Amino acid sequence: MTETLLAVGVLIACFVAYNIGGATTGPAFGPAVGAGAITKVTAAALMSVCFFVGAWTLGRRVVDTLGEGLLADPGVFTLPVSITVLFFVGGALLVGNLSGAPASTSMTAVGAIVGLGLASDSVNWAVVGEIASWWLVSPAIGFWVSVMVGRYFYPRIDNVFAIDQSDGPLLALERDGAVPRPVLGPNTTRREFVGTVVVVAIGCLMAFSSGTSNVANAIAPLVGSGELGMNVGILVGSAAVAVGAFTIARRTMETLGNDITDLPLTAAIVVAVISSTIVVALSAAGIPASFVVIATMSIVGLGWGQATRTFAIVDAVRGQATPRMSVGALATDEDAPTVGDPELDGEDTTRDIGEPSPEDLPESSELFDPSTTVRVVAMQNLVPVVATVGSFLAFELVFFG
Repeated sequence: MTETLLAVGVLIACFVAYNIGGATTGPAFGPAVGAGAITKVTAAALMSVCFFVGAWTLGRRVVDTLGEGLLADPGVFTLPVSITVLFFVGGALLVGNLSGAPASTSMTAVGAIVGLGLASDSVNWAVVGEIASWWLVSPAIGFWVSVMVGRYFYPRIDNVFAIDQSDGPLLALERDGAVPRPVLGPNTTRREFVGTVVVVAIGCLMAFSSGTSNVANAIAPLVGSGELGMNVGILVGSAAVAVGAFTIARRTMETLGNDITDLPLTAAIVVAVISSTIVVALSAAGIPASFVVIATMSIVGLGWGQATRTFAIVDAVRGQATPRMSVGALATDEDAPTVGDPELDGEDTTRDIGEPSPEDLPESSELFDPSTTVRVVAMQNLVPVVATVGSFLAFELVFFG
């Protein structure tokens, strides 16, 4: 009977990990695939390796937090209880996908375990409080760092890392010497090569950060029950993520229609660096972090910072004092018209790249719509709350009632 329950638990854990692989590979490597830097197969392979490295190193700290730290009495983590917790995590992935606003798997996993702790009167409130405080602080950090980047540094970053993809291979083999050596392709510039390497490296960073945080969401309940070893769990979870990366992630990489990859390439790079750095730092401290929430707030912050920058100058031209936000500011940053200085006797002097002229401003219908952000953030927080309440009721009525 125990072997059968364990097999069921492992299958559910693999289902969760499989969806994690499908959901995170696109945002991580979508920019690199879209720019033609790597193929989908290469992206899936890099995702699999980097996720495993993150899971094997820092990920086990988050597994310990979810599997042991959240409950004062980890003994309540029996095998049936662990399977029930995984059921709520898997259900959150489904609800998030159906709603179009991806739910935070980490927040949902913590919520389901806290619901268990409430029903069994074994919540470790000190650990829960520490995690909750970082959940409030980390998106705020991502938001304000992104605001500063968008307002003061984005055009410079875009000028340095923007990729103009040339025809032909990125690298070629020079065979003149005794040993063939790689050289730039016939049409490849050094700028293109550096930009491509940066995009791929940042994808690897995102995959690593996903491993440090997300592997725990799939295996922590089973590891906490003592029925599955830590190393075996990481291997099983990473293998299921790899399957998801090679299969269902192909669609997200093709359409680039998920999370940060909706943004221009440079904006996607900025959001990825900021969000991944925060997630890795929290994972090193054993804090389960939500890349989805942090990335969402980074996107909003980057758009706000860039929009206030461009509109502050345009409004000065129009004699308006209040800058406005435009969700299109990021998309129009590259190759946007420049604004002449009206104070220089009609001389055609221009300002920084990426500052649109008044006639190129978006109409009021294109201005930043906070309702979209509110809907996404609300769903990201609502799903964990539902998981917590549902978990509490299930365990209270079925297991501890």
